[in-house]
Amino acid sequence: MQAGESSAASQYQTPVVNSGHALSRLFHYARSYRSEVWLASLLSVVNKFFDILPEVLIGVAVDTVIKRQDSFLAKLGIPSVEMQIFALGGLTALIWIFESATEYGYSVKWRNLAQRLQHDLRLDAYNHVQQLPLAYFEDKSSGNILATLNDDINQLERFLNGGANDLIQVFASSIIIGLVFFILTPGVAVLALSPVPLILLGTFYFQRKLAPRYAAVRDRAGLLNARLNNNLAGIATIKAYSAESFERNAIGGLSDAYKLANREAIRWSAAITPVIRMAVMAGFIATLVYGGWLTLHDQLAVGAYSILIFLTQRLLWPFTRLADITDLYQRSVASIDRVLNLLSEKITIAYAGNPLPVDAVRGDVSFEGVSFAYAREPVLHAIDLKIPAGQEVALVGSTGAGKSTIVKLLMRFYEPQAGRVRLDGHDINTLDLKSLRRAIGFVSQDIFLLDGTVAENIAYGTFDASPAAIEAAARAAEAHAFIAAMPNGYATRVGERGQKLSGGQRQRLALARALVRNPPILIFDEATSAVDNETEAAIARSM
Repeated sequence: MQAGESSAASQYQTPVVNSGHALSRLFHYARSYRSEVWLASLLSVVNKFFDILPEVLIGVAVDTVIKRQDSFLAKLGIPSVEMQIFALGGLTALIWIFESATEYGYSVKWRNLAQRLQHDLRLDAYNHVQQLPLAYFEDKSSGNILATLNDDINQLERFLNGGANDLIQVFASSIIIGLVFFILTPGVAVLALSPVPLILLGTFYFQRKLAPRYAAVRDRAGLLNARLNNNLAGIATIKAYSAESFERNAIGGLSDAYKLANREAIRWSAAITPVIRMAVMAGFIATLVYGGWLTLHDQLAVGAYSILIFLTQRLLWPFTRLADITDLYQRSVASIDRVLNLLSEKITIAYAGNPLPVDAVRGDVSFEGVSFAYAREPVLHAIDLKIPAGQEVALVGSTGAGKSTIVKLLMRFYEPQAGRVRLDGHDINTLDLKSLRRAIGFVSQDIFLLDGTVAENIAYGTFDASPAAIEAAARAAEAHAFIAAMPNGYATRVGERGQKLSGGQRQRLALARALVRNPPILIFDEATSAVDNETEAAIARSM
């Protein structure tokens, strides 16, 4: 098993993530949220102030009971001991009310901020993905992209929901309590605060160790998700070739790599808390012993000593939370980096251009000296092709001859390395991309159907098509008969990827989808390969 784990892990390289750079990129992206971040941060700080005050009141209460008419509150103008106690009770109630109110405020603010930022980031990333060229998707697995759009963005939400507030409150409590310590007795303050630099240095050290390890975890998660997504899409093929054991082993190898990456990260993250606890213990013992010695020698009031003891716990103990915060932070940084890297992918095919009214398109298509290559492998070389409007033209050739490539160049899924493609005399590179594609009805070899109704799939891309137009398109595609025979007719759901339909039925729905738009140009890329000859002839007559 160990050998298998090592071999599974060795095929990957550990990514390196600069957490500061990742956060600066996130802050730049989220600049429109800065006012909300500041307000949420302010509420977190104010809440920590009210959270610390009860410990101060305990010391004041001890001072009141011991010194009575000479207490701190008596000096403020409340001579009666009973009134001092009542005043402490009323003050405690107010502090708890304000603490509860600010806790509610920061909780709502941070969580709403997390939801909004997550929502906007996911939509921006998805919109960006949709505009990337097809070449990008040939080099990336859909499962890996899905992991980035879903899991990585959810990881950011988890950090903003709690980790950001915890981080702010740890440092706020250090500053507030440190000020109280220096006001009461600077000597004890120095001892109590002495572990803080060591705690911070240790945290930063572990943070640097965790950063590349959590980047590796996210990378392994993406690879595992990609394989699972691919296998679920091809489950019929896996069953047909009795490849269940092979795929189980493949998933096992990827899962082992993910487990090993997590194990390495856990080894470092688990070490943070014990190290911090030792530093906390040193600070607490120093305060307890030295403060007690000062109190015994009447150099420190009993009430002040009580405050110091309680506040030392409140000062140092939250630092043990840095382990969880650092762990969550590094997971989030690795995820942020993956999402922002996706957003930084260049959109190489411009969408903006001259408008092209569909009603004005005649449909003259011409290729002028067009050359194209996939990854330096030439497919088309100096192709000249003219297709007048209204003509039916078939491209025939052996597999790999470039038939589908010509279609993809006309659709501007790719752009030629040389030459021009024109529509009605316009260079299509100068046209608005959406206008160009609205003028073309395209039926590809790979049929994409929604997990929706028959009518929704036919109207996809048109969306406002009337029931009459949908039925007319279905009749032209020789699909109306089998649709009418379904239990719910056009309201029948087709299942994910249209899995409830046969291959020929899926092709006919895709054909109806193209026809309902009534486009000036129709492109069929082996669009009737899954239908029988009789149906194909009927479709040709309908055309």
